[in-house]
Parts: sequence; structure tokens; C-alpha cells
Amino acid sequence: MKALIIGATGATGRDLVSVLLQDPGYTAVVAFVRRPGSRAHPKYSEVITDFAQLETVADAITGDVWFSCLGTTLKAAGSKAKQWHIDYDIPAKFAEIAKRNGVSRAVVVSAYGASTTSNVFYSHMKGRLDEHIAKLEFDQCLIFRPGFLLRKNTDRASERIIAYGLKLSTSLGLMRSFRPLPTATLAEKLAKAPKVLAVGKHIIELDEIFGL
Repeated sequence: MKALIIGATGATGRDLVSVLLQDPGYTAVVAFVRRPGSRAHPKYSEVITDFAQLETVADAITGDVWFSCLGTTLKAAGSKAKQWHIDYDIPAKFAEIAKRNGVSRAVVVSAYGASTTSNVFYSHMKGRLDEHIAKLEFDQCLIFRPGFLLRKNTDRASERIIAYGLKLSTSLGLMRSFRPLPTATLAEKLAKAPKVLAVGKHIIELDEIFGL
């Protein structure tokens, strides 16, 4: 399979690219990135992309499956409008082009609690994106809703504190629905899912991710 990926430079995206390159079931991996990276592999290529002008790279959005690991925090984005552009507008537009170009499978990293009816901005935004992509009717649409993600070697003290608290709670049998999920584990499940799940729409919640 030829895989396309947006969000390849984030923690989950980087892990996913590594998994895809090691998987013989994927014959090519194309990352859409803002600037060139240093990764070199016979199966790997990059398309330098202005994400505000996705139509300019539409001809390159062809393959068997596309993955979205794109997302940011409100703090990093600077405003809700900018976060909406990154987390919703870009993957929604990429999905539309992929569908138009005959890409048959979509694999999207969403979020725990994503819902169009949520009063929480982030959850509502993710729910809207899930709904938009599902309505495009890809042959296979896989929406992952992980909880707290553990980034390898994170330098954020807040993440380490939250991760420790969640690990302690789950070890005591509490808050299992909020178990932290290493990005490397999520990447493995993302790569595996298109090969083992049936056609149609699947919303894969946290417990199901661990069991996949």
C-alpha cells in the first residue's frame, strides 16, 4: 500500500512514519511537510506543502491510505481560530482532495470525548472533523480517539506530572478510560488497523486501541 501522511513531524507522526517504513505491507510513504526533513529511506518521500494552499499539491495526494496525525494545542496555536485552522481546516481539505483523487482509506487521530454536541471547544472541533471525514464515505474510515498521549523523552514538566498521575491511578484500577497511551504504541495500531479492520466506518476508542 502507498501511504500518505499529514502531521508527520509531530510525536505520533514521527513514530508512525518509522512504523510504516518498517512494515513490508506499505510500499511507499509520502509525508506532506512544511519544510524538508533529514529522514532518508528508499520508501520515503516528502512533498513540501503550503497547507493554506493544499490544491497546489493535489496531484501528489494519490495512494491507498492517508493518515492524519495533525494537531496542536491552543497554547502553541495562539488562538482558537488558528487552532481550528490546523486541527480542522487542513485535515478536512486534505480529506476532500484524497477522496476526489480515489484514495480509498482514511485513518484519523481524533481525541477522547470528541463530539459535535460538546460544549468544550477542542472536543467539539474534533467531533466536527470526525463527522466531516465520515460523510465523505471513504471505503474504510478509521477514527482513533486516544486519551493522554505519552511522548517519548518529553521535555514538558506538565506532561511528566500528568503521565505519572494517570499511571498511578490506572495501576490502582482507577480511571482506566484515561490510561496514558505512548505515541509509539498508537503509531503501531494506526499502521495495523487498515490491514485488519473491515471496510466501513470504525470509531476506535481508547480501550479498543490497546486491544487492536
